Amino acid sequence: MNIIVFGASGATGQQIVSQGLSAGHSVTAFVRNPEKITLQHQLLRVVQGNVKNYKEVESAIQKQQAVISTLGVSKTFRHDPDVIQGVQHIVKAMEKHQVKRLVYQSTFGVPECRVDFGFFAQNVLPVLLHKEFQDHTHKENLIRKSHLDFVIVRPVMLTNGPRTGKYRHGEKIVFSSLISTISRADVAEFMLRQLSDPTYLYKAPRVMQ
Repeated sequence: MNIIVFGASGATGQQIVSQGLSAGHSVTAFVRNPEKITLQHQLLRVVQGNVKNYKEVESAIQKQQAVISTLGVSKTFRHDPDVIQGVQHIVKAMEKHQVKRLVYQSTFGVPECRVDFGFFAQNVLPVLLHKEFQDHTHKENLIRKSHLDFVIVRPVMLTNGPRTGKYRHGEKIVFSSLISTISRADVAEFMLRQLSDPTYLYKAPRVMQ
């Protein structure tokens, strides 16, 4: 499958690129700084661009079969309108070129999700990460209003641990302890599975250990 990864230079994005290539996908990595992609592979194409630029986004999305986005805030504790605009551009370009499948990494901290978790998730994290959670909520709403075949993935707190393949996923699962984590490598594996698995189509599964 021809897939394009937005946020490909981030920690989760790099995992998606690497695992996608290993699975035989032709991967386009859309990045502002190509030097951050050190991996070399015959199925990898690195495209320099900025999600704020619609023409660059549209050009990169043409002829793709699916899109994965791990776009997040560039600076913690701040709103990032550029990324919100980037998601708008991605959705617009996908609809224009009839690229249907979008797998988007959000967070368990959006209001709709965190009400099912404990005191820390409901009362502390929203204060610390209010703006980041608000931005993800806005981006989720943009995606839900689209005509795309989307899956919104809501991981818990991310780590740089190894890929284990041992994790839980579901729309209503909750922490098994005070706080739960999952490695970025496992999140990448789960997101890549959503490219063809219809289980969570038009849904927002949570994923955690």
